[in-house]
Amino acid sequence: MQWPNCFQVALLRGLFDHCPLQLFVDEENWGPRPSRMLKCWQDMPGYKQFVKDKLKTFQIEGWGGFVLREKLKFIKNALKEWHADHAKNIIGKIESFKLRQSDFDDKGEDGELSADEIQELRGITNDLHVMSRLNTSIMW
Repeated sequence: MQWPNCFQVALLRGLFDHCPLQLFVDEENWGPRPSRMLKCWQDMPGYKQFVKDKLKTFQIEGWGGFVLREKLKFIKNALKEWHADHAKNIIGKIESFKLRQSDFDDKGEDGELSADEIQELRGITNDLHVMSRLNTSIMW
């Protein structure tokens, strides 16, 4: 009765013998969620150029605060699409690199690899390390 805008939810118990309670206070509407940026995006090729090019394409008229808000809203949506194209399914990409690497390993056991194949194997190994670091960063 004293806190009419509050409610609680019992969460799943997990490893313990009790259920934790989560208390919600619905007093203030904080507005839309802020945009988030994954730090690993900066390490991905083409990210910085994508952001620069996108920001230049937005032509918005008005006072400075309005222009900034609108550009941030548009870049947020553009980054969602970019993330879907470039950062999603990294685990699938890692698996495909592992399969290609395994193919070269099998071929190397049967005979010698050519200089081009060795170079490609090194590139695959490098790409595998890069994708593994990105996946770790995203998971973190």
